[in-house]
Amino acid sequence: MTPDRAAGLAESARALADGEVTSRALVEEALARIEVTQGSLNAFRVVRAQAALAEAEAADRELAAGVRLPLLGVPIAVKDDTDVAGEPTAFGCSGQFPPAAKDAEAVRRLRAAGAVIVGKTNTCELGQWPFTEGPAFGATRNPWHRDHTPGGSSGGSAAAVAAGLVPAALGSDGAGSVRIPASWTNLIGIKPQRGRVSTWPRGESFKGITVNGTLARTVADAALLLDAAAGNHELDPHRPPSIDASQAVGRDPGRLRIALALKPPFTALPARLDPRVRARIVELGEKLSALGHHVEEADPPYGQIGLTFIPRATAGIAEWAGEVPFPALLDPRTRSAARLGRLLGGVPLRAARRAEAVLHRRIGRFYESYDVVLAPTTAAPPPRIGAMLGLGGFATDRAMIAACPYAWPWNVLGWPGVNVPAGFADGLPVGGQLLGPANSEPLLISLAAQLEAELRWHELWPPQQDETAPSAVA
Repeated sequence: MTPDRAAGLAESARALADGEVTSRALVEEALARIEVTQGSLNAFRVVRAQAALAEAEAADRELAAGVRLPLLGVPIAVKDDTDVAGEPTAFGCSGQFPPAAKDAEAVRRLRAAGAVIVGKTNTCELGQWPFTEGPAFGATRNPWHRDHTPGGSSGGSAAAVAAGLVPAALGSDGAGSVRIPASWTNLIGIKPQRGRVSTWPRGESFKGITVNGTLARTVADAALLLDAAAGNHELDPHRPPSIDASQAVGRDPGRLRIALALKPPFTALPARLDPRVRARIVELGEKLSALGHHVEEADPPYGQIGLTFIPRATAGIAEWAGEVPFPALLDPRTRSAARLGRLLGGVPLRAARRAEAVLHRRIGRFYESYDVVLAPTTAAPPPRIGAMLGLGGFATDRAMIAACPYAWPWNVLGWPGVNVPAGFADGLPVGGQLLGPANSEPLLISLAAQLEAELRWHELWPPQQDETAPSAVA
């Protein structure tokens, strides 16, 4: 292990269990990496230095006593929309927030697996946008190119993992917010089945479109974190059957029928696939074909699925916006979305929820002909820092849809998807998403692992940069 970059999640857990390193040493190294990059990457909103070191020392005592847990003593990060006891959950918003009284269920499960939470990562305001910038915390930057965004809304988690500050991190995905930053930082991003990882203390986050997911450099690490975080609170409304994601990593996926879906789903605003991204996704399809899979161009019958997304997304924003301590400090775009959400939160929201079953049947029939859909995760490479920050509401929506029209339908469906790195466009990472029907994470994970064994994307690291340079935070 090298102190300048975190070892992988599984490798760190193994080294701890074998006594090759202590948890305190790993946590100290992670904290040092965070400190030296915070002025340039700005990946973290909260750093739990003292608490994490105390937890590491407790983990070392357990390790010495022979206790073995999947992540015992391993430092990880969680997104700042997830409660960590004793820390504020600002979710990208300005103002002072009270400390959370209890861990969220996902954090409780990570702690039960032995993980040490070193900090909470930056996210845009209420997770609305595919960039991680705002007046509350500045701009989080892409380790591959500091002039560009790592994406959003789990941009801080993605930047932290891509730069090697921590081996893996928890994020959340309501319209691609795990998959988009994974795409733009050369990571694996797993958006699991709705309910796979609890969002409690919210039984449904953003009216059921948002789920918690994992970001890591390898499929095995993302699957290990998913297994550790997975499970339900007793009051969760969605409780899918359990899976063993880690076991799926080593499984042969078999010969699959794969639909290469390049057409963006219906949106009210125009979206066009950048030719550079298209070329990388087509190459990914060719690689899958060379691995023995049957790949052909075909698009799922999305129909006007976007009409069911907007009421759920905006009603979710209205719910969160109603709980912040200082609503006057919210971005005008947030206040506008919250107003729309309050208007759509009655009959339109109920109609949108009812439409989900129809969509399940219609798009489910597509999976009678295909096993997996391969689609671009985004339509374009990561934009420059500030490109969307100062826009008005309509202009932001237009730019957001133009860059990221592909991910959100799977949030409406509640089904799983996995971003896999697809290469680079002019030096910037782009990704493709493997999309499946309900509870198909094992199949998607096994296919992603098969690709990883061929393409070895995890062997690439962002270029080392001078972390002592003046802060680039906007």
